[in-house]
Amino acid sequence: MKKILILGGSGFIGNALYKELHPYFDTHATYFTENDFFARNQKFHQYDVERESVSILLENLRPNIIISAFRGNFDAQVMAHFEIIDYLLKNQNTKLIFLSSANVFDAFTNYPSYEYDKTLSQSIYGRFKIKIENALLRLPNQKYVIARLPMVYGANSPRVLKLKQQLRDHEAIEVFSNVVVNATSELKLTQQLHYIINRRRQGVFHLGSSDLIHHNDLILEICEALGEKKPLLKNVYDSNFDRFLAVVPKDNLLPKNLQISVQDVVTSTLVT
Repeated sequence: MKKILILGGSGFIGNALYKELHPYFDTHATYFTENDFFARNQKFHQYDVERESVSILLENLRPNIIISAFRGNFDAQVMAHFEIIDYLLKNQNTKLIFLSSANVFDAFTNYPSYEYDKTLSQSIYGRFKIKIENALLRLPNQKYVIARLPMVYGANSPRVLKLKQQLRDHEAIEVFSNVVVNATSELKLTQQLHYIINRRRQGVFHLGSSDLIHHNDLILEICEALGEKKPLLKNVYDSNFDRFLAVVPKDNLLPKNLQISVQDVVTSTLVT
């Protein structure tokens, strides 16, 4: 049985991945904040990226697959990933699945981005992700998967929980009217990554919806699905023209049942 280590298993995406994978694999995960629930679970291991070396955890657990879904200080994360790369090079049957972001393309505004497009970012977050991606791209293909994610929604996602609170409080919801995006759901994302692990896929994947939508229209449709037909929206215009922030799958397509549309994302906000 494959042994999987999810770095960031207490976060929204990391915990969803743990729930998806642990019935099928010997799945371990890390958590940072003191938590009795995680502490009682022997498959969860406390880890502080700023104070501890990840190599100790890797040598103790000897995972076949490492999933990087954790947050924290960017410099500390970069150092941790370099340690992971050293581990990959020393251990033959190991792979890293790195959860990256659409922000690696945020300097390109005129079109959506595909798997093997050149990356370029104006944001600190995007440049941080690119630095790790570039290090992985120098490895043999079988050693890594780079999974670039758009915005992730779901009934219990931080984004939807915040939207529900704003609707309850009659608070203005900030939307970017000239930004064209795609999105995904927590459930579909975990199914996609499960498939990638099972089928031993490798390379770069864009795990977003195949269709696009303006950000304000997406938020409006989600609010309507949640029962609020006239939400209070605060339109933010950072450009006079449409700009794209979307990671669209083209070269590394997954099976039809694992693809997702914007309408599927909207529907996912109602499913608990």
